[in-house]
Amino acid sequence: MTTLEESLSRFLDLPGVTTVALVDAVTGLTYSVVGEAGEMEDGIECAELTTLVTERLCEAGATGDLESVIVTTTSRYHALHVMRRQGEPLLITATLDRQRSNLALAVRSLTDHAEDVLA
Repeated sequence: MTTLEESLSRFLDLPGVTTVALVDAVTGLTYSVVGEAGEMEDGIECAELTTLVTERLCEAGATGDLESVIVTTTSRYHALHVMRRQGEPLLITATLDRQRSNLALAVRSLTDHAEDVLA
């Protein structure tokens, strides 16, 4: 297991988190996936969704940078967290089982520990 995979695997310790990935926010290139990879959204789709949400928020007059996008379905939560850094931003994406997870805890953990992934 690589250091990146080890860093991402820490998120799998959170209740209900089934998959975590690191994705380039511009190109959609997926750098690493841990957990149940079949449940992860396509990296390109994640990048496109983030771009679309950012554009629409700007058009609506929102200020500041996009931090997270949360998508809910009847069985899953999908959380995307934007990691700003020198150069192009990255996304940490997480898929959560809705019945077993605490969405607030997962989003807080993604936000608080995102920088640890690149350390």
